[in-house]
Amino acid sequence: MLAKEQALTGPADRVREGARDAAQRADFDSWMAARQARMLRTAYLLTGDVRAAEDLTQTTLAKVYLAWDRVSAARSVDAYARKIMVNEHSSMWRRLWRQREVVSDTRSRDIPVAAQEYDGVATDLWNAVRELPERQRAVIVLRYYEQLSEAETAEALGVTVGTVKSQASRALATLRDRLTGWEAQQ
Repeated sequence: MLAKEQALTGPADRVREGARDAAQRADFDSWMAARQARMLRTAYLLTGDVRAAEDLTQTTLAKVYLAWDRVSAARSVDAYARKIMVNEHSSMWRRLWRQREVVSDTRSRDIPVAAQEYDGVATDLWNAVRELPERQRAVIVLRYYEQLSEAETAEALGVTVGTVKSQASRALATLRDRLTGWEAQQ
């Protein structure tokens, strides 16, 4: 069937198709350049690991690229990309059979992208966030870092609004306890 389709299309059709593909690639490249750093920071906050964040960002961008012709006309490509990122992250930690790889490189790595949030003042907060259970961490990152509403967070995580509220409440209580203990030590 592909040979028939190619036989039916002339050189002018293939030129138009190539121009459309080039325009879509340029459109995607522009979108990616504007959002890649923020996506990497969000992935880092979700995973707590630089290498895992890089992998998660790369997977997310690849999936968005593959669906670009469908999603570029959508109302919010960012929401689509965030949903992919959260789903990919969730699928990583939901696999019980998955063995976690241990990195043998013990040199410390910097936070992937410089941002105002990482000015040294909030380092203890983000360290405490990274110690939260996966779902609580995802809720905190989406609600307070990405500034999504409870409904948007629930949609991104595939849970109910009540679950988002309870996970956020537990996470905030844990953070208060840890940071109150930290203040007492200072």
